[in-house]
Amino acid sequence: MSTLQFHDLRVKDIRQETPDCVSIAFDVPETLQETYNYLPGQYLTFKTILDGQEVRRSYSICSGKCDNELRVAVKNVNPPGKFSTWANTALKVGDLVSVMPPLGNFTPKPSDKKQRNYVAFSAGSGITPIMSIMKEVLYNEPSSTFTLVFGNYNRGSIIFKEELEALKNRFMSRLRLFHVMNKESQEAVLLNGIITAEKAKSFQDLKLINYQAIDDVFICGPEPMIVALKDYFLNEVNIPAERVYFELFSSPDQPKKVNKEWEAKQQLVDRSKVAKVTVKLDGNSFDMDLAFGGENILDAALQNGGDLPYACKGGVCCTCKAKLVSGEVDMEVNYGLEPDEIANNFILTCQAHPRSEHVVVDFDIK
Repeated sequence: MSTLQFHDLRVKDIRQETPDCVSIAFDVPETLQETYNYLPGQYLTFKTILDGQEVRRSYSICSGKCDNELRVAVKNVNPPGKFSTWANTALKVGDLVSVMPPLGNFTPKPSDKKQRNYVAFSAGSGITPIMSIMKEVLYNEPSSTFTLVFGNYNRGSIIFKEELEALKNRFMSRLRLFHVMNKESQEAVLLNGIITAEKAKSFQDLKLINYQAIDDVFICGPEPMIVALKDYFLNEVNIPAERVYFELFSSPDQPKKVNKEWEAKQQLVDRSKVAKVTVKLDGNSFDMDLAFGGENILDAALQNGGDLPYACKGGVCCTCKAKLVSGEVDMEVNYGLEPDEIANNFILTCQAHPRSEHVVVDFDIK
C-alpha cells in the first residue's frame, strides 16, 4: 500500500538563515513520528493553495537526528517562485502545512566499514541535504571524516554559516571546510570563482583532498556543476558509480528545457495509436486511454481525477515513481532514478509516455 499521504504539520520554528532563505521546523505528533522518520539527505514534499491553485514543492531536510527535529530550508529563487516566496514572506509559526512523508535516494548506503571518508561539493541551497548527511556522519561515525567544498556568492549568502563554523570547531580533526566564492575575493586563488571540474581537480593537485582515499562523493547544486563533477569523478578519478551521489533541484516554476533527443523521438511516434493505461494506487486501480504522442502518464492521470503523488514534474524528485508492471514506456528525462531502480522497471510517471497498447503502473510496489 502507498504511504505517500499528506498530513498537516504545524510550523514550530522559523529561522532566517540568510536574507533570502529561511529554515522551517515542524512539530510532528507522536502518532506520526514513525511516518516522518527520515534518512539523512531525504526531502519533504509540501502542498498548499496559493492564488486559488494547488502548489506542490519538494525541499531537502537539513536537520540531523542529533537535532531532534524535522527542519527544511527554503531559499527564495530568482525569478520568484510561488511557494518559496510564500514560505519566506507569509508563513508563520503555528501555521499548518500539508506535508508528505520523507522520500529520496540521496543518502549514504549502509556499510560495515567503521572508518569512511566523505567528500561533498555543494553550492547555494544545495547545502541543505548535505547538512543532514554531514551531521549524521560527524555525530554517529566517530572514526569517519567529512570534507565539504561549498560555493556561494559571498559570506553573506552562506546558508547555515554559523552552524557550519560551530560544527568545524566541534569536529576540528574530522571536518574540513572550504568556502568557494565568486563575488567576494579571497586570498587563496583556488577559493575564488565557481566550483568546476577543473577546480575539483586542483584540490587534489594541491594535495588538499586525496580522492583515492574517498569512500563516497556527494554533489548538490546547479545542474552544470553536477554534470561536470559527476563526469570528473566517474571518468577521471574512476570512483564507482554507486559511490557518486548527486541531487538536482527542480521546480515547475522553472521553464522546461528543450530536449532535442526527445523531440526527434517524438517525430517517429505513430500518433494514431492509443494505449490503455491502468494505474494502481492504495489498493485501487483505474483505466484511461492515452495517445502515444500525448501527455505523460502523470498529467493524464491527474486530468482523469487520479490523486497521484508528485512534486517537481521535472524528472528529478522521484515523488511520482511507480513500478512498470507490464507494457512499455519511454521517459523524456531521468535525473532521479538509480540504475538498480531502472533495472527493476521503476519509472517516473511525470516523464513516461506509453509505447505499447497496454501499460500497467503500480504506485504501491516499493
